[in-house]
Amino acid sequence: MNLQTNDDTVNQPTHLRQAARRLMLATACCYAMLAFAGPGTVLAEGGQDSRGDFRIATLSTPAHVVSGGHALVGVDLPQGIPLNSVNITLNGEDITDTFNVTGSSTLTGLVTGLRLGQNSLRLSAADRMLGHLSRELSITNYPITGPITSGPHIDPFICQSESFLLPDGTPLGAPLDDDCTVSTVVQYLYLPVGGSALTPLADTSSLPANVADTTTLHGETVPFVVRVETGTVNRGIYQSVVLHDPTSEPEPTPFTPPRGWNGRLIGIQGFGCPGGWYRQGASIGNLAFPPIANATLFDVQRLGEGYASFSNTLQHPSNNCNAVLAAETAMMSKEHFIETFGVPRYAVSHGCSGGSYGSMQPADALPGLFDGVLIACTFPDPLSIALSGLDGHLLSHYFAEIDPFGFSEEGQVAVSGYKNLRAFLDAANQAGRTDPVPGRVDIPGYNSAVWNPAVPADLRYDPFSNPFGARPTVFDTARNVYGVDSNTGFALRPFDNVGVQYGLEAVIAGAITTTQFLDLNENIGGYDQDANYVASRSSGDVGAIERAHLSGLQLGGGGGMASIPVIDISGIYNDDSAYHYQWFHFATRDRMLDENGDTRNHVMWRGNPVSYEKAWLTLIEWMEAIQADKSQAPDRIKAIRNKPSHAIDGCFLPTGEFIGEPQIFSREPDAHCNILFPSYGFPRLVAGGPLAANILKCTTKPIDPADYAVAFSPSEWTRLHEIFSEGVCDWSKPGIGQESVKAWASFGPSTFNLVFDVSNPANEDSQ
Repeated sequence: MNLQTNDDTVNQPTHLRQAARRLMLATACCYAMLAFAGPGTVLAEGGQDSRGDFRIATLSTPAHVVSGGHALVGVDLPQGIPLNSVNITLNGEDITDTFNVTGSSTLTGLVTGLRLGQNSLRLSAADRMLGHLSRELSITNYPITGPITSGPHIDPFICQSESFLLPDGTPLGAPLDDDCTVSTVVQYLYLPVGGSALTPLADTSSLPANVADTTTLHGETVPFVVRVETGTVNRGIYQSVVLHDPTSEPEPTPFTPPRGWNGRLIGIQGFGCPGGWYRQGASIGNLAFPPIANATLFDVQRLGEGYASFSNTLQHPSNNCNAVLAAETAMMSKEHFIETFGVPRYAVSHGCSGGSYGSMQPADALPGLFDGVLIACTFPDPLSIALSGLDGHLLSHYFAEIDPFGFSEEGQVAVSGYKNLRAFLDAANQAGRTDPVPGRVDIPGYNSAVWNPAVPADLRYDPFSNPFGARPTVFDTARNVYGVDSNTGFALRPFDNVGVQYGLEAVIAGAITTTQFLDLNENIGGYDQDANYVASRSSGDVGAIERAHLSGLQLGGGGGMASIPVIDISGIYNDDSAYHYQWFHFATRDRMLDENGDTRNHVMWRGNPVSYEKAWLTLIEWMEAIQADKSQAPDRIKAIRNKPSHAIDGCFLPTGEFIGEPQIFSREPDAHCNILFPSYGFPRLVAGGPLAANILKCTTKPIDPADYAVAFSPSEWTRLHEIFSEGVCDWSKPGIGQESVKAWASFGPSTFNLVFDVSNPANEDSQ
């Protein structure tokens, strides 16, 4: 066997010492802190003596969600265990020789040949004092095509690899099977001396004379040559990008990572949402702020500093607006990166708009996936945009088609909560992402049934000509989570407005009359499953609501987000239109407050603009301080106590001057930042709901005259009771079905932390 008996790695053979140094460069820390030794991880049973741990665990992803037939595995041995006594088997077959010595008492191996389903990895060793020791790790392996936790593959699903362009401008090529699989392609780019953009490297046997050098954050000076690996994971197209010189370095492995990689990893998200269904996607997201379609994926500055990145077309909301599937895809794509290059020091994610929730939702639902996030143009999740849009759309319909009492523009705006009529209507039109009916005529700017042209017309739902077609909504693309109506086959919907008193704060403030308030609430109505207006209010499905919370489709903020640095910057400051409004930033923070009791790991910078580079450098300083903290303190405590002194709330003047003060949701002249950047609300806030917008279905209570600082006549009181015969929302209580996110939840086929299996709805809450 290759394992040596010496405790000191200096006495190991040269190839083992080199492997150890390379792995430790990539991890830059003692890897006895096993990468996924946290929520959702299956570790081997028991065991620690006075000389240290004795355990075996997966390093690339939790052991219950391994994909592709291989996993990077780490072993911790008690000090003094003879290495030549160690034996490791996979399903009874000896694989000891595949492990490398990576420290005086640590081993690491890339375990391959995992069979689908359950696998047994057994570690045994002998010691004079401890006798015979053994540990067993169960590994559950899934196909690289998925699914693992997102439920059955969405159908239809359009392959787009023939439209996906590789770095040299050529198409990726035709899919090899119905899962859109392609052959993996590795291409190289380089930065010319004096250049600002990367250029394809045609010949990997020698470097051009004009290739630039770069010095990375960890002090390595290397040729600015970038390796781009493109392939398919979970039916999406992934790319792993890192500095690597093919003319002087070996092929990367977890034991020979690229010399230019600084050990830090960036997850790249995307933007958008409408049209993000039923397709693979022909492009990956990017790091542009604000997001720009077709902007380059390759951030020259970050790459030159030695950062590596990973992404997948299904992490880009314009291709896939299902956060559960996006999180699963990010998990699998990161696993593939680690099994190719090694364990990163830490992984961060950042993005604007759809990239903000593309960072936060996976980080919250899968603790440990991302160790810090930088968000801008922030939304908590696409569901929040859609639900607020549905409220606004009912209001705009009432004002345009029903209103018998002539709401003024000022009255309409007061009921909506937004800054002005344009802002109100822009937000209301976001209800289009919940509407499957093509060609619906509504207020100007409303677009129903948004499709990407890649999806053939004959596959698309039409209530008359194709009633069994695919439905283009945020609900139907996540039907595995919401569940389906057994009568229609449509996704169940979480939208609920029973008991909601639209315009409550507006009538109390005198912005509308009591007559207007009563008529509005009597005639506001709701929607059916096809988003048609109906006279009755909408009652959301309680199961769908519970699963929206448990899955993280509705961001909770109390999962992984509770224990990592979060920096939130404006990105887009415009409360006048385009629906990127400030209240979404504050809603995100308030959700974290509700779940965690404080927001000390959250920093908010507002301004127009805010320096992205300052925010990035602050995040990295924060991450490095956490990495340097070798205590056994909980991750949340480490994140809070290692926050840089300058990572405080504040806003930026147009001159670039920073005003440090707590950021609060207000448009009162009570603080410098609120004078510069006043905040406006949304319909549920005006109805008395929480700023967090995290109650999807309210608990109701009887009408109480003490709640109304306005005079209703006796007949109006009678009418108010008739309108709200089931009671009005009691916003002081948790919502019906309101739950905290369930870490590492599954919607099938994995049965670990199974919340719901749409193919067998009776199969819930398995452990």
